[in-house]
Amino acid sequence: MEQTLAIIKPDAVKKRIIGKIIQRIEDEGFTIGGLKMLHLSKEEAREFYTVHKDKHFYESLTDFMSSGKIVVMVLEGEKAISQWREVMGSTDPAIAKPGTLRHQYGFSVERNAVHGSDSPSTAQWEINFFYKKQE
Repeated sequence: MEQTLAIIKPDAVKKRIIGKIIQRIEDEGFTIGGLKMLHLSKEEAREFYTVHKDKHFYESLTDFMSSGKIVVMVLEGEKAISQWREVMGSTDPAIAKPGTLRHQYGFSVERNAVHGSDSPSTAQWEINFFYKKQE
């Protein structure tokens, strides 16, 4: 059993498509092991995306991710990381495969509806970021 973090980003929350994305997650066979809605502060967004701190898009990304509510989930299943990445599609919605969430709901590389961990170590770090032991 593998775990990955999934985030429904502020653009998708504002579009009121949380239910559609969660339905797709369940239809794909994932088990949702944790789910909560929250609003990241700018500082929290900066901490979460610290891996990108030296990249040109860091400020706009952290501004965007702290601009509204998000839904964070722990998805569980065999090969959950690679399966979720396949369901999400390419980071760029313009080149994402038809049928993927980003192709269907994304607007741009930044405003692409969903986030997913890219490796087991990243998944563990990201899950711990939102689901600390004391919760």
